[in-house]
Amino acid sequence: MASREVPTLLASPANDLDRRECPICGTPDPLDWMKAPDWFHGRPKQYQLLCCTACSMVWLDAPPSKSEMGMHYGPDYDRTISAAADAPEHWVGRRDELLRLKPGGGAVLDLGCATGGFLSTLQGPSWKRFGIEMSEDAAKVARRRCGAEVFVGDILDAPFPPERFDAITCFNVFEHVYDPKAVLVKVAEWLKPGGIFYTLLPNIDSAGARIFKSYWYALELPRHLYHFSPATLRRVAQSAGLQEVSLETWRELFFEYSTRFVFDDFMKRLGFSRLPLAKSADDASLPWKIVRKIYRLSLLQLFTAAASAVGDGETIAAVFTKP
Repeated sequence: MASREVPTLLASPANDLDRRECPICGTPDPLDWMKAPDWFHGRPKQYQLLCCTACSMVWLDAPPSKSEMGMHYGPDYDRTISAAADAPEHWVGRRDELLRLKPGGGAVLDLGCATGGFLSTLQGPSWKRFGIEMSEDAAKVARRRCGAEVFVGDILDAPFPPERFDAITCFNVFEHVYDPKAVLVKVAEWLKPGGIFYTLLPNIDSAGARIFKSYWYALELPRHLYHFSPATLRRVAQSAGLQEVSLETWRELFFEYSTRFVFDDFMKRLGFSRLPLAKSADDASLPWKIVRKIYRLSLLQLFTAAASAVGDGETIAAVFTKP
């Protein structure tokens, strides 16, 4: 399972939001692009994804309300997704990139900071650590862990003054927010001139998405409300007044878990019931763990190499700056 901080509900939806109009460019009449269920929890309800005919933005039609969304996460999701997020090595690459971008340190804000896994890697007096988190319990852990100042609540309600931060980070959270454009406008407001916004998120225009389609693990329906490509991320960032510093894609095929969803569906069609990934991620037997280890060290490498011929990497790593 890809190790990520548990993303929380950020940026509330407007009650009058017209989901049949592109939330990025405003073009009406999107295509009915794809339907898929919540494979992770094994729930049968089908969710409709829409695609803009002008800019190719993909988003979830009729998403659960904020009050309903909690049931689509839950303890199984939290336990599985956050399994490795507290390990310091999980954050090394992201920390090193931020140190390269801001070698002198400064004030950094982590959106969806959870228990402070990333912020805790920024050591020394040169860093002033801040976070936004929906869970008071997680925020308390982050405060104890690294002394961060954590606002509990919605991103758009955070009371930070303009031009407060040298860097704002957002790792595997942006796809969960209800109003990404408004969030980026707020990011641009909070950044100092020359400050940077560093984000990681899934790439809907990737080899994995093309190969697995509705079975692709990173669809994460209905928890992922927006599905960005490099082009649509650039567009929404530019519309918020941010300039691109770098944007690349990383190979993270999610092959093991996407094929798990294919197999689960196949067995269901044959009349066999299997525990969903949410209930079985930590219950593998020792022989299966050995087989999985061998697979990861051999066949997975071949599949990953072959995917390069199909499309770009599955994770977008992007840095934008405020002019």
